[in-house]
Amino acid sequence: MCGIIGYVGTREAKPLLLQGLKRLEYRGYDSAGIALREDGYLDYVRAVGKLDNLIEAAGPNGSRARHGVGHTRWATHGAVTEQNAHPLVGCDASKLAIVLNGIVENYRELRDQLGADGHTFNSDTDAEVVVHLLEQEYDGDIAQALIRVYPKLEGHFTIVAIHHDQPDVLAGVRRETPLVVGIGDGENFLASNVAAFLSETKRAVFPDVGEVVEITPTSVRFFKDGAEVEHGQIEELDWDDEAAEKGGYETFMLKEIYEQPEAVRETIGDRVRGHELVLESIGLTEMEVRNLRRIVIVAAGTSYHAGVVGRYILEEWARVPVEPDIASEWIYRNPVLSKDTLVIGISQSGESRDTVNAIKLARESGAKTLAITNLMGTQITREAETTLYTRCGIEIGVAASKTFTAQVALLSLLALQLASLRRCLPEPEIDFILDQLYTLPDKLETFLNDVDAGRHRIDEIARRFHDRQFFLYLGRHIGLPVALEGALKLKEISYIPTDAYSAGEMKHGPIAMLDEGTPVVVVATNIHVYDKIVSNIQETRARGAHVIAIATEGNEDIQHHADDVIYVPSTPAFLQAALAVVPLQLLAYRIARLRGLNVDQPRNLAKTVTVE
Repeated sequence: MCGIIGYVGTREAKPLLLQGLKRLEYRGYDSAGIALREDGYLDYVRAVGKLDNLIEAAGPNGSRARHGVGHTRWATHGAVTEQNAHPLVGCDASKLAIVLNGIVENYRELRDQLGADGHTFNSDTDAEVVVHLLEQEYDGDIAQALIRVYPKLEGHFTIVAIHHDQPDVLAGVRRETPLVVGIGDGENFLASNVAAFLSETKRAVFPDVGEVVEITPTSVRFFKDGAEVEHGQIEELDWDDEAAEKGGYETFMLKEIYEQPEAVRETIGDRVRGHELVLESIGLTEMEVRNLRRIVIVAAGTSYHAGVVGRYILEEWARVPVEPDIASEWIYRNPVLSKDTLVIGISQSGESRDTVNAIKLARESGAKTLAITNLMGTQITREAETTLYTRCGIEIGVAASKTFTAQVALLSLLALQLASLRRCLPEPEIDFILDQLYTLPDKLETFLNDVDAGRHRIDEIARRFHDRQFFLYLGRHIGLPVALEGALKLKEISYIPTDAYSAGEMKHGPIAMLDEGTPVVVVATNIHVYDKIVSNIQETRARGAHVIAIATEGNEDIQHHADDVIYVPSTPAFLQAALAVVPLQLLAYRIARLRGLNVDQPRNLAKTVTVE
């Protein structure tokens, strides 16, 4: 989720790089840096924290450099330190540097090989292996060196490289993550987003996955599989600066819904290597994991719903009792805790006051504590003994989307780790689940691509029901927290009164709210209680309700029971939450937009609740 900018041309590079980074700061603000090609060496400036710190460190003086790269970091590997800030350099810091967005999944193996070859590492990042590999391969042509290095890398990343001995040349490549070429007059740009250069040029080329691009002030060349290739026409962008920051999407929330494949892919990242789970330390010894008597998950809002998903997954795989609880209630209950209790606090921002207080209380009471958050260095990371990070980048929209799916993915990894240590699942089953988790981002991408292609009726359903005064959401088992989250999204951004219930509880009260045409959204994916869900659907239809079902691809039976069906890709039952929630996010979004509402800043809400 980092931001990248590179420039070659006739103008002074330093202000252009800093200006580009300012427009990319929403992609990461842990640290930032630039590298400029001066006469005889590469000159670096790096700083921790907001971009203003880098601007201050760079100083007001001009530079003769007409060629350079810049980076604003969202930390995934290595602490937030100047040492880990990009640009990263090799053994000869005066010659070669790279900036990277994404994750190199096989960096451990590569680091060991490079160390054996005599390379010395200066950072804790995964990305540093790339610059050392380029050092080995460089023979006077940085683009050709990148062509040879690219096949050695596993993961998803964008790389831009600069070498002092090749004036006015930059080379870049991407795999899954974004890279765009900005075409100017006597100058060219490489960036992770058009926002970085839109004030300078609106002409752009978007390289394909695996295409190495080489830019000079007057040329752009593309290489695929080692051979130079033609790359289509230059696109003329009609975006303004605000649209560019949104990646061309109409709102930040929609952009973030579509960033979910990348957010989940980064969160899983190098933590899944083939059939091997490589999760960071969870702060418990193997014996402490085996002796766990219960897990408590404390959170608020969307993070609480992710915690409820975690309850089902942890209990099923790790066979330990799990209690999800609302943090603001739990801290005043005088909870019963002991050293064989693990308390997990989930907070997107890491600053949610109730959740931070809950973790503090748990630790003071002798329980083990673990935080799950998206931001390094936040309050919850200081209160918890151990922290696991989602890797979503900044979420600007107030209504959470990509952070929910990433939290679910990370809780799944944690559950598998505990299951392995507690020996509750056979290894072949763990391997199967890991394989399925690894493909989850692709399935999210497939669903969103199908939405764009008009293969789902979300827009049509939204048009028919956007003016209704009440919605009911139902789910059972893993579908219940999905229903809770879907209902919360509708309430948050459309202001429509909405209730969410366990489908089995519906006849104990909420069924009284139904009348002719009431929209009832039912999460009816393929789980062991599917037949029970169908019975609940029939109970609502008998009262005249209109049923909108979220179902698993290939389930033709559901069409006999629901009025509208939105299909999501097939995946094992306990991984379905991350897929089933996406159509509910989009349905809420479309309804809110049809009602003319500001989805990025819904009334009365804030992104982070730092007071009780």
